[in-house]
Amino acid sequence: MTLPINTSPSADDPIPSTAFTLYDLHSHTTASDGYLTPEALVARAVEMRVGVLAITDHDSTEGLARAAQAIADNQLPLQLINGVEISTLWENHEIHIVGLGIDPAHPAMVNLLRSQAELRQQRAQEMGRRLAKARIEGAWEGALHLAQGGAVTRAHFARYLVEFGAADNIAQVFKKYLAKGKTGYVPPQWCTIEQAIEAIHQSGGQAVVAHPGRYDLSTKWLKRLLAFFAELGGDAMEVAQCQQGPHERTQLAAYARDYQLLASQGSDFHQPCSWIELGRKLWLPAGVEPVWQHWPVAGKVPEIEGA
Repeated sequence: MTLPINTSPSADDPIPSTAFTLYDLHSHTTASDGYLTPEALVARAVEMRVGVLAITDHDSTEGLARAAQAIADNQLPLQLINGVEISTLWENHEIHIVGLGIDPAHPAMVNLLRSQAELRQQRAQEMGRRLAKARIEGAWEGALHLAQGGAVTRAHFARYLVEFGAADNIAQVFKKYLAKGKTGYVPPQWCTIEQAIEAIHQSGGQAVVAHPGRYDLSTKWLKRLLAFFAELGGDAMEVAQCQQGPHERTQLAAYARDYQLLASQGSDFHQPCSWIELGRKLWLPAGVEPVWQHWPVAGKVPEIEGA
């Protein structure tokens, strides 16, 4: 029950009516740093009245098949978008590029994510070594255990350090140990934005700048990022999220128009909590073109072999 994305729509493509369809195009499962299994995530999406959900785990597509199977087995009224959130490096900043509507089995995507997984493991093991020098033993093993077979992220280290007693909460862990310049921080060595866009396009998807307001970039540098992304053929940028500062959504919508990018929206859901929830406050301002504008009508999904 995966909803394919048509990145080269023809004049005959049906345009969906979104008046009663809630799109959440950024979410995570235990395949990366989410707290819910793929099966639990799709069930919660239905509970929160989301109609179209993209699962976008960090540098991993391992949760997609399980989510699709759960939707099929339980006949859930939910359209699933095959997605991924790729970590990249640009001008010494870590920038995340979401892929929507990808074919997770395409060789270009498989090869890129395999390389990313190797880089992620090397970084995580080095983080463990640095924390051990700070007398925090077993951090790599603890993070690996918490990942439950998924991609190991800094969030897993943060959870372990709270359990270890090195800090009271995850925010404190990042501030004391995992932020840039701190004991456990290891500079990432990710792929480039160009490589991420290329793999997403080759696998049939659309490339989206994730949460552009969260990179601690000045206005000048954010504009430079979006211009660079657009010049490389990037498709869209996230405009709407659950939590945004005053006027941030309006400003991001203006940037989408300025750089001729489609507009996406997503909760960046990781776990049930009071401030970030699937589908919450997700709407696009007027004057932008939704990234789903030319997707097939929700509910009219072609049969997929093996689904």
